Amino acid sequence: MTVRKVLLAATVLAVPAMAQAQPVTGLYVGGGAGLNWLTDSDGGNLQSFIDSSSVNATNLGLTPSGNFNASFDLGFAGVVAVGWGFGNGLRMELEGSFRQNDVNAVAARGFTGNSGGFARTYGAMVNVLYDFGTQSNWPVLPYVGLGGGYAIHEYNNVNLRARGTAGTTVPQFRIDDSDGEFAYQAIAGLAVPIRSVPGLALTAEYRFFGTLSPELGATATNANGVVRRSSVEVDNFNHSVLVGVRYNFGQAPRVAPAPAAVAPAPARTFLVFFDWNRADLTGRARQIIAEAAQARSSQSVTRIEVTGHTDTSGSPQYNQGLSVRRANAVAAELVRLGVPRNEITATGVGESQLLVSTPDNTREPQNRRVEIVLR
Repeated sequence: MTVRKVLLAATVLAVPAMAQAQPVTGLYVGGGAGLNWLTDSDGGNLQSFIDSSSVNATNLGLTPSGNFNASFDLGFAGVVAVGWGFGNGLRMELEGSFRQNDVNAVAARGFTGNSGGFARTYGAMVNVLYDFGTQSNWPVLPYVGLGGGYAIHEYNNVNLRARGTAGTTVPQFRIDDSDGEFAYQAIAGLAVPIRSVPGLALTAEYRFFGTLSPELGATATNANGVVRRSSVEVDNFNHSVLVGVRYNFGQAPRVAPAPAAVAPAPARTFLVFFDWNRADLTGRARQIIAEAAQARSSQSVTRIEVTGHTDTSGSPQYNQGLSVRRANAVAAELVRLGVPRNEITATGVGESQLLVSTPDNTREPQNRRVEIVLR
């Protein structure tokens, strides 16, 4: 299987687990762990310190002059944090951290030998972070942050023991001390929300963490066992790559958008026509009324409006009564066909709403009608 196919399969499997990002709002907790690289530490010029310690390295064929330097193996870093999100991408948090790296080598120019020990840092930080994309529905949230606080940097038995001939007491340089200093850090990361658990996100981030130079107590022991004590300033600059989790309490599942409201079906209208000066139903009129009753059964109808009309022949008073009789005749036929009477409203409007405009005292077949409206 090619690398391209593997990446494609991983993407397909990961998509169901991801959800559109939501801004961190309210209380959250988080943690992460990973690798830590502690840069080489330059302890300054030790010539005067070594000389004052009467470390008789020259007797061993050594020239102890120049700078002390410690290098470290790749180590471990871990952080835990509790914070508050303001819902607009901005977050603040309190963080505790731990870092440890074993010594790879300790050296002073002209002073060679076996070395050992490890360095640790304990930190308490206040961080301010900002999540990008909180208003854009991104599936992944990048974020950046800055932090300040206090850290204790410790050298545990960091030592250099010079090589000597068999049976010869050899000089030793050793640091076993700790010091607290102001600490600072910069953070860049990504958060991937998990759809199945609202508020849960996976995180991956890089951190640069440093302190002001700690001053640590050091001892030098010469070949005769004479011990001298002094202090050495060391460096503490860290590069960490961490993966972790974050949980935002109280996050609700993203609500799916409500479906668009369905527009009500337009009202249907049926026209029933009458002979001049008549209110009885013709065969064609009964057929149209039956079609209206059938339409009422096949669609959602809440009420039926039955309105009687006349033409302009005759007096307005007479036509008003005639229009009411025509409306009642149609309503009665609808009831006979099974339509409940309480769904029907029957009214007459006389000659006030002509379908075809005509002068007074004009016979017009299209104005002699009843309108059935299904709503």
